Amino acid sequence: MSVFEELHGYYLEDLSVGMNALYAKTISEADIVMYAGVSGDTNPVHMNAEFAGQTMFKERIAHGMLSASLLSTIFGTKLPGPGSIYMNQSLNFKAPVCIGDTVVAKATIREINGKRVSFDCECKIGDTVVLDGEATLMVSRRNK
Repeated sequence: MSVFEELHGYYLEDLSVGMNALYAKTISEADIVMYAGVSGDTNPVHMNAEFAGQTMFKERIAHGMLSASLLSTIFGTKLPGPGSIYMNQSLNFKAPVCIGDTVVAKATIREINGKRVSFDCECKIGDTVVLDGEATLMVSRRNK
């Protein structure tokens, strides 16, 4: 077996509608600071407690795309996993994520159309949906 075969995630033939995967992460101060450094998004609502305290959130919040990146973790490591290609993503941000919150991301296969696989996506803190949306990935066949 080659390294490629050992590392590759699911192939199209392995997938079925309804399959899902989860990834959970507790958001830390370091996560927010590192995300700001990588993305360049230093909006003070994320970085400055005094500023954020004057907003409707009353405290610093995580970048929305930091929470959304947990979906990318699922796609790149779990379902479909390594070898899949992210094609598009729609997101609806519904509630803030704060330092110390544990975000649970979930992706569920909604449709398989050729090599394109559509997912329903959701991130929650407890019972609260903080974001939802849809994604499409390209997944290769085992026998090309």
